Amino acid sequence: MFADGIRLLLFPALMAFAASSDLLTMTISNRLSLALAGGFFVLTIVTGMSLPDISLHLAAGLLVLVVAFGFFSQGWIGGGDAKLAAATALWFGFDHLLDYMVYASLFGGVLTIVLIQFRKLPLPAFLARQPWIMRLHETGGGVPYGIALAGAALAVYPKTGWMPGFGL
Repeated sequence: MFADGIRLLLFPALMAFAASSDLLTMTISNRLSLALAGGFFVLTIVTGMSLPDISLHLAAGLLVLVVAFGFFSQGWIGGGDAKLAAATALWFGFDHLLDYMVYASLFGGVLTIVLIQFRKLPLPAFLARQPWIMRLHETGGGVPYGIALAGAALAVYPKTGWMPGFGL
């Protein structure tokens, strides 16, 4: 019962929080990535995941962390995005990592195109008073890529072993 609660609620709730946080503040808290990692480890204990399987999940998370921090060092993504992607890869392991990365790339591309178009439009006065809308509207501003990462994670999650009986 406890494991089912973690499987059904923790990961999706943290992903939704990551997306909304990035949208509203353009930041993803380190605590959120740590909560994802901690939740993964609690679930591995509760479900009895084998050490070799845990090792593969750790390797996937580490690989994504290294690549994502390479992207961060080039200014292509934010540090919070890098940590979120790595924590998510920890949950998915190599079995679902490619699907996650493809979805994240596609969703990120669409998000970027939508933001570019949005930034070309004049803002109505009632929206111009909202600080988070102004950040999104700022020409040359960043892209809250955590939205794409969270969307991709939520698209892939039902297909994982964490959701037996719910896989598509």
